[in-house]
Amino acid sequence: MDKIAVLIPCYNEEQTIVKVINDFRKALPEAVIYVYDNNSTDKTALLAEQNGAIVRHEYLQGKGNVIRRMFREIDAECYIMVDGDDTYPAEAAPNMVNDVLTKKADMVVGDRLSSTYFTENKRAFHNFGNIIVRSSINLLFKNNIKDIMTGYRAFSYNYVKSFPVLSKGFEIETEMSIHAIDKNMFVVNEVIEYRDRPLGSESKLNTVSDGIKVLLTIARLYENYHPLQFYSVLALLNLILFSLSFARLYNTLGSTTGTSGQMLLIITAVLGVATIVFGTSGIILNNIQNNRKREFELHLLSIDKNK
Repeated sequence: MDKIAVLIPCYNEEQTIVKVINDFRKALPEAVIYVYDNNSTDKTALLAEQNGAIVRHEYLQGKGNVIRRMFREIDAECYIMVDGDDTYPAEAAPNMVNDVLTKKADMVVGDRLSSTYFTENKRAFHNFGNIIVRSSINLLFKNNIKDIMTGYRAFSYNYVKSFPVLSKGFEIETEMSIHAIDKNMFVVNEVIEYRDRPLGSESKLNTVSDGIKVLLTIARLYENYHPLQFYSVLALLNLILFSLSFARLYNTLGSTTGTSGQMLLIITAVLGVATIVFGTSGIILNNIQNNRKREFELHLLSIDKNK
């Protein structure tokens, strides 16, 4: 098992990968540096290998797929995950490692949004998207993670080996954050200085399509982790519609005949059944989720024993 593993997922980062490797070797000379190449068409993998990194490959496209592979293959007491685009400072890594190894943090978030992100980042929609995602998750999941979408994080062994990677793409960061929140893990926010990509280096994140995926991921995970609240909202909305429909049916009783009356009766019945189904589903799924949390705590105990 490595003491510290630096994990760098990469796709076409030949312009910056050498600097990233050298910066982290200087900041963490005791760390083992892994570069996971995700079907790059440039010299990313070659340059990484020439500069002393251990290069491995993930052939399923998408950052989530790369992280799944890294987390499965690497055993370490502390993991540093960082993008290969030279936007994150290696100088912050020792503090992040200390948070994990000394303070026993499960996840350390490299917080860009509290420092230079909004002045350095030139993509206005990226800025807006980060605000929306952070606000949504802080509201829905009741937490204080400062930067949900950051690609710079540190993890404990327990976090990495207990995290079920479901996302395939850039929504993986959102999934990581919500997993830590739901499982009551110790999260530390480390403010870092963010710098924009150098000239000629392009972001692989599509603001619109990847933004939609992130928002859908938030909704999916909220339904999964907080089913009682999720289905209670649906049940309440259906109850309101049922009440309105029933009131109209009652008021028009005897005066509405034929197809229109039958249709109103069917709609009212469907809304009533849906209200019951949503309410019951929320209660059942909430009990299942509580059992999952108990099983997760037992799973953590088994991970501790297998270190």
